[in-house]
Amino acid sequence: MDAPAPEDGEFPWWFVAVLALGAYAFWYVLSDSQHRQILVTLLKGVKITVLVTLVSFALASCLGLFLALGSSSRWRFVRQFARFYVEIVRGVPILVLLLYVAFVLAPALVETFNWIGARLGLDPIRQRDFPLLWRAVLALVIAYSAFISEVFRAGFASVPAGQVEAGQALGLSGWNRFRFIVFPQAIRTVLPPLGNDFVALVKDSSLVSVLGVLDVTQLGKITAAGNFRYFETYNVVALIYLTVTISLSLALRRLERGLRKRDGSVRRGRSRRQS
Repeated sequence: MDAPAPEDGEFPWWFVAVLALGAYAFWYVLSDSQHRQILVTLLKGVKITVLVTLVSFALASCLGLFLALGSSSRWRFVRQFARFYVEIVRGVPILVLLLYVAFVLAPALVETFNWIGARLGLDPIRQRDFPLLWRAVLALVIAYSAFISEVFRAGFASVPAGQVEAGQALGLSGWNRFRFIVFPQAIRTVLPPLGNDFVALVKDSSLVSVLGVLDVTQLGKITAAGNFRYFETYNVVALIYLTVTISLSLALRRLERGLRKRDGSVRRGRSRRQS
């Protein structure tokens, strides 16, 4: 892992401290048999945590993009519906939304499917055929799509209106203006906040443990309840989450620096050609 570049000439002592603390923590966990056994147990839940995070973020990003486009639609109903969705979802705590989706919305969807299926001759499905894992994913998609839509909306608004008007003057359709002018410029603006939302989703994925989904947090609760070593167990839980989130944050910083350098080189190249 490369050290982050110093900002304003200041040496990143915080990064050195993170590396030192991380190295000591992993050495301590791996050298102690109890901590090592706890780590082996909790690593089984990493796959669920990664699955929930990646699927939720991918679907939330797609839905958030459509909501952002809907908020600037020329049709009033679409604009109002997008704003209604965003404001309602952002006003509900994620934990409450998770419970609502799992025990209210998901059963309603099953009943609706069975009602429609009965008229189409389809076999009914049972409530337990809709696993709690996917109910949790659905809740996170609904929650984060509202936040991500605001990120995309701000990115689209950052594109100069003159460039869009120039594309319109050249005869580009609305889709082509979005594809060739708006989106390529907006994505550079939205990548950093999108990365922050991704890191936040990694942490919020731990909320699925309230539904009994066997992620890292849920396995930590089960392990601590079985061995009564709450201090050791939750130290390892925190270490796993910190390792993932700090690594992601550093990777995102490096990506941002790369984008800034590329944009700077592009500007310098244009200025040389113009001169």
